[in-house]
Amino acid sequence: MVISEQDSVRQTATERYGEIARGTESGCGCGEGGGCCPPHATPSENTATVEVAGHENAPEHLDYSPVDLANVPDGSDLGLGCGNPGAIVALRPGEVVLDLGSGGGLDCFLASSQVDPSGQVIGVDMPPDMVAKARRNAAVGGFENVEFRIGEIEHLPVADESVDAIISNCVVNRSPGKRAVYTEVLRVLRPGGRLAILDIVATVELPDDARADMELLTGCVSGASMIGELQETLAELGFANITVQTSAQSEAFIDEWVTGGNVQDYAESANIEAVKPA
Repeated sequence: MVISEQDSVRQTATERYGEIARGTESGCGCGEGGGCCPPHATPSENTATVEVAGHENAPEHLDYSPVDLANVPDGSDLGLGCGNPGAIVALRPGEVVLDLGSGGGLDCFLASSQVDPSGQVIGVDMPPDMVAKARRNAAVGGFENVEFRIGEIEHLPVADESVDAIISNCVVNRSPGKRAVYTEVLRVLRPGGRLAILDIVATVELPDDARADMELLTGCVSGASMIGELQETLAELGFANITVQTSAQSEAFIDEWVTGGNVQDYAESANIEAVKPA
């Protein structure tokens, strides 16, 4: 049986992040070994850290406060993101929030307190081991308004027009079918619903060898969309109020993800926001 390139990417990502869920309590972002740092690397001198029990290597540049990290279960912060999506979206009590690629549950648990018990948070992720880990974390933390579902973000296990806000943290970039992801986002959002995600975008075209590198692809670098291409896709699908704001700070930690490749010359993290018209 011939496996398509998209299925190969999904299989590789499922295996890699399943291993992270089974074998480690913290990663370091999106790169090699599931983290933004090479295996066993330590934060650079330019990366401040916060000391919170169970989260000793949490990078401050990801915008999580010590209070944030103190209020989530140990093991929910796997360090697999490129920022804090909760910092760019104003969630309201009673809302339904969806997290694309929810990992150990960190962003879901932080969203839980913002929507109150009257709201709901749904996390979707592909590796069964990762979803099982997030469910254990939710049980330990007593997060009754948070649930985790196994699924692909290109085929969301979520009902039409049932979600008020969608967040994601350095995940969509890894998808081999980004247009399908945003089509699904539009389907599940209620009219007036918001998309507010963090991701890696390409500021210039990546070299062919980087585009073809499976490790960089599953590590959320070589799959980066050009900013203009991303904006055009969202507009074509029908989103409104589209903004893509890059962060120069990301150069420091992208350089840690892949050493020796000057990837920071081609890509930056970005806040991506859009609205489904009412």
